[in-house]
Amino acid sequence: MWSRIQTAVELVYPPRCMGCGDMVSSDFGLCGPCWRDTPFIVGTVCDACGVPLPGERDGHRIECDDCMKTPRPWAEGRAALLYTGRGRRMILALKHGDRPELARPAARWLAQAGREILVGGTLIAPVPLHWSRLVKRRYNQSALLAQHLGHETGLSVCPDLLQRRRRTPKLDGMNAETRFATLRDAISLHPKRRHRLMNRDVLLVDDVMTSGATLAACATACLSAGASRIRVLTLARVAKDA
Repeated sequence: MWSRIQTAVELVYPPRCMGCGDMVSSDFGLCGPCWRDTPFIVGTVCDACGVPLPGERDGHRIECDDCMKTPRPWAEGRAALLYTGRGRRMILALKHGDRPELARPAARWLAQAGREILVGGTLIAPVPLHWSRLVKRRYNQSALLAQHLGHETGLSVCPDLLQRRRRTPKLDGMNAETRFATLRDAISLHPKRRHRLMNRDVLLVDDVMTSGATLAACATACLSAGASRIRVLTLARVAKDA
């Protein structure tokens, strides 16, 4: 019965590539050209933020210049894509283009990118939006990614673990120093969620990491509230040469 219903739905709404709109064999997929053009991060990466690095791993922790210059309050980080080209366009569609359905396949990419840091018992939490932006946008793209990642991995998700205490200006165009200053004390733990993270590992999920200021504010809030270890996982990482 269900297979007949599914077939009928596919006849009316055939699967489309989420990159270009061409027909594909299954829902939430990419056609061949879009798959080749999507800048997935592979190979050697920075252990702190996931940006790709040259060379081979030697068994020791390695970090990019940004993470060595600005020590992170989290332990490990990974990213699925570079924030450039088709990767950037898909993220902007998810974030500003009213395409929340993109979060489901994106969570699969997150699960693949984060396979080395997805530790059992970890609590997944999204980077929060200020309520005024949430009303305008209607959804928090990071919360959607976190929820689908929970479904992919079986890990628990707390969508409102963190909250923005004040609305901050958009960070686009700010340098790293200004970003960190702008986010200082802007994010805190939800007062009724402290018990969820006490002595527990937390995985912070966001759509894009640029300077790391937002994730640093979130990690600091979690550690101050009693979290054991923080890791971060983002859909994309801005790279200097991207």
